[in-house]
Amino acid sequence: MAAKPGSKSAFVLFDVIYADGSRRSNRKVPAEILGGLDGDEPARKVIQEQDNEIAKASGKPPLTIAQLIRAGGKKR
Repeated sequence: MAAKPGSKSAFVLFDVIYADGSRRSNRKVPAEILGGLDGDEPARKVIQEQDNEIAKASGKPPLTIAQLIRAGGKKR
């Protein structure tokens, strides 16, 4: 069944720009951890944890996150 128009999504998508200039798009972060006084900063921790799991599976070191941008959002 499709979601009702105007209902909140369970996830927020982020584009991640790494220190080496590479970019990964549409990284999912649970919507309930965002907002409040910290804004989107909790997303950095979640994405870093995801990156650590990916790095562990691939055998490559994790990249350093330089910037997070909500998908479809403006650069800050």
